Amino acid sequence: MRGLSGKAVLVTGGASGIGAATAARFVQEGAQVCVLDVDADARARLVDELPGLTAAIGADVGNRQQVDAAVAEAVERMGAIDVLINNAGISIRHEFLDITAEEWDRVLRVNLTGVFNVAQAAARHMTGSGSGVILNTASTAGTTGYPHYADYSASKGGVIGLTLSMALELAPHVRVNAISPGYVLTPMQRAEYSDEMLDAVNRKIPAGRHATPEEIAGLFAYLASDDAGFATGQVYVMDGAETTGGLCSQWSHD
Repeated sequence: MRGLSGKAVLVTGGASGIGAATAARFVQEGAQVCVLDVDADARARLVDELPGLTAAIGADVGNRQQVDAAVAEAVERMGAIDVLINNAGISIRHEFLDITAEEWDRVLRVNLTGVFNVAQAAARHMTGSGSGVILNTASTAGTTGYPHYADYSASKGGVIGLTLSMALELAPHVRVNAISPGYVLTPMQRAEYSDEMLDAVNRKIPAGRHATPEEIAGLFAYLASDDAGFATGQVYVMDGAETTGGLCSQWSHD
């Protein structure tokens, strides 16, 4: 991709799944990359597996003081933040009537407040330097209802609305977009779904399979590059045509 070599990239939730694949892709593109992740063991593994990484920084995206400190450390390590991949997120599979107040707060705190915290801290740096790209991880669950994930859907719908508002306010110097993946075979997905459930999902996706984290990482790389210089204020869906035919509405309530 044009214009990624030498860029300073911060990836939240960057120690596993889509985040780790995205960190690896930007390293391959010649960028400086810092990841931010709350999981110390996962950070240590990534440092071993990705020797080109600039740093793996520990922080809880829901804690504003930790976020401010982590963003400041990333700027110190790389000299700037040119690109933010705002990817940290969690999900809990449960029935709507069973969601506790604590579970609701936890999911919204990471998935929505966390995105806001890191985006605002990075955007203040970017506007000061006169340019930047912010890419938020949303989800098809933010625009289409899925059983068992009401809190997750609410949080991702919020990310989409936040993205659109940010794009208007931060233009023309900072570009802001969201990527809405469908089903991606990540450790988080694998932990919540049995083999039978994964097979059932695959049969409902026209592409016949889950996406790989590397495929989502490729879209992040494109949207961060100079090739996407006119792309801002949009939500890019990558779901193997799952939502195109409304297939997710065929879910049973078993």
